[in-house]
Amino acid sequence: MTTFFIRIPWSLCFAVSIAPLLYCLFQISRVLQGEISRLGVDPAEAIVHYFGSCALVFLWITLTLSPLRTLLGYNYVYLRRQLGLFAFFYGVCHLMSYWVFLLEFDVAGVVDDVIERPYITVGMLALLLMLPLAVTSNRWSQKKLRLNWKKLHRLIYPISILIIIHFFWQTRSDFSEPLMYSALLLLLLTYRIVSFTSNKHKGSLKT
Repeated sequence: MTTFFIRIPWSLCFAVSIAPLLYCLFQISRVLQGEISRLGVDPAEAIVHYFGSCALVFLWITLTLSPLRTLLGYNYVYLRRQLGLFAFFYGVCHLMSYWVFLLEFDVAGVVDDVIERPYITVGMLALLLMLPLAVTSNRWSQKKLRLNWKKLHRLIYPISILIIIHFFWQTRSDFSEPLMYSALLLLLLTYRIVSFTSNKHKGSLKT
């Protein structure tokens, strides 16, 4: 069966991926000019949440690329590196906006929050674990690390769980959004476990 497939150029993927940042900067400029924006009554909180959501969406899209190829034949895996880097980028924007807009450049405040607020601790841990994945998202690292590269990048799954915990922990009332992302992650993890078990079983039959 032939699957209808449109190849997405890297340039288009980059343009779409950078659009959320440009949109947010535009909204910030409206706030600074005293104009009406879509950031609501608490722009600082809205910006932090916005970048966190962007990081989450890009990470989840990255995780869906392999199942899309295997189950439906849509091979967008070549975009995984770029989308994964944007997930990290928006995670950094999430952290920086929290530091700049909520803590007003207070470094000691970040340290205190990491120690005293568990959801900040979990979120910071997730971002720190994403750092080696971002640094090694290139062909040179892939060739240098060989099999260890795959093992390292499997950290994306525990990182995803940490992000969901971070999301739930900071949510005060409406849990619909974190529940939606949790359900999607559960499906992706189930697929990953079934796929890994199946491949391992096939490998044992050959030996």
